Amino acid sequence: MNEYFNDKVIWITGASSGIGEALVRELAKNSTAKVILSSRKESQLYTVAENAGLTTERYAVIPLDLVYYKELPETAAIAVSKFGKIDILINNAGLSQRSLAMKTDIEVDKRLIEVDYIGTVALTKAVVPYMIKNGGGQIAVVSSLMGIFGAPMRSGYAAAKHALHGFFDAFRAELYTENISITIICPGFIQTEISVHAVTGDGSAQGTMDDATMKGMPVDIFAKKMLNAIEKKKNQKAIGGKEVLGAYLKRFFPALLAKIVRKAKVV
Repeated sequence: MNEYFNDKVIWITGASSGIGEALVRELAKNSTAKVILSSRKESQLYTVAENAGLTTERYAVIPLDLVYYKELPETAAIAVSKFGKIDILINNAGLSQRSLAMKTDIEVDKRLIEVDYIGTVALTKAVVPYMIKNGGGQIAVVSSLMGIFGAPMRSGYAAAKHALHGFFDAFRAELYTENISITIICPGFIQTEISVHAVTGDGSAQGTMDDATMKGMPVDIFAKKMLNAIEKKKNQKAIGGKEVLGAYLKRFFPALLAKIVRKAKVV
């Protein structure tokens, strides 16, 4: 990482663990950026900031829950008041799934859409006017390879992530003249607790770590690659192991991908 992130104000959602926490550590160590940390777990956010070595002048904590999307304009105003601006919004908060479609309560599908899509869109819409007023900015969206192709046990999750791609591809075109760039990040298997917290058919957490997730890319390496993609203002970037080949198969050999997905171990 060079000096690109120095002195920028970066708002990271889902910052209390996993990818969000790794991004905070990387920015704290290799930049002079000011970081706003958000998630539902307020006390844990302070722990993350302090463990990353951020001084009190370099960070602020703002708890939020994307389910309460109507409150997000007020939350955005509070965030801007902390350091006077938002240069980069990193939409990282989200919820995964581990359940067959026909064994998933429709309320679970609704929750996945509310958190992974509607909440993310609402927060972004709340922040963009401040970016325009400030002359521009950047938005990063943590999607998933499931935003490019679907797989068993991820139907509602894949639907929400596909929706993100449709919205932010359109929004990128609309914001081009406002000097606002959008980068969609598509992680593969990354070593986080995403599968532990993933919802099952009745809405309860799975509570266990998937084998593929456990063997995935270390989260600190992922964070470096993600920040590099943001710095280069990539439109979209898939990051992970051999599973990222699925994105290319979806584009060029969709029938082959369909056969592979039917037989693949996805947990």
